Amino acid sequence: MVPSILNASATMKTKIHSLPLLRRMTFASFLIATILLSWNNWAGIQFVHAAAAPEKAEGVIQLTAKNFDKSLSDGNAWLIEFYAPWCSHCTRFAPAYEAVAKQLHSEKNNKHNVKVAKIDGAAERALSSRFSVKGFPTFFLVNGWTVREYAGNRSQENLVKFATETYEEVEAMPFLFGPFGPMGQLRSFLMRSGAWVVGLYENLTETRGLKPLIAMAVLCFGGIVVGLIMIVVLGVFMMSKMKQD
Repeated sequence: MVPSILNASATMKTKIHSLPLLRRMTFASFLIATILLSWNNWAGIQFVHAAAAPEKAEGVIQLTAKNFDKSLSDGNAWLIEFYAPWCSHCTRFAPAYEAVAKQLHSEKNNKHNVKVAKIDGAAERALSSRFSVKGFPTFFLVNGWTVREYAGNRSQENLVKFATETYEEVEAMPFLFGPFGPMGQLRSFLMRSGAWVVGLYENLTETRGLKPLIAMAVLCFGGIVVGLIMIVVLGVFMMSKMKQD
């Protein structure tokens, strides 16, 4: 059994090495993006105990890391506001945004049905990082993997019109740098990893009773091990085929 697995692995490595460098780089990028996407989805389930998609509602739907991916996979378009509790502009616009939600949730659109949601960008930093949010409030229309950012004046009429009619006039975010592409997944991965490392450090020092220096040493050792594993994996796919004399 073991020899057959090793032979299959060697055959796959030989085939990969026979590919041109550009194709190997593309394949490696796709592999990394797939791993990051899978890790983000798994982390959302395992570490934050992902909740079920929100029930049908007339008002604005609250999205978090727990229900984001599952909610947006329902086939509808989503108008999403990133806000912060301390943002005065967000607070003043909240009643108008509730009116937007009630209007869009009650209407049937010929192009697509639109659900209206909001995300606490200050609390959900991984989601804010995926969308490259730079200020509050920020609005996005998400339809599948197509994401468009609203840049007009904030009003009920303008947002409804954007979500149902004029969104096609706005250039979509490039997939590569968008929230569902490799760069967006990488930003989310780094943010989640940072939060996980901080939580692990607090667990080691406060719960386990380790001294700060020892806890830092444990984290550094773990980081080195993970880094070496990633280098080996990337080396397998990126290394040029050795010339045989």
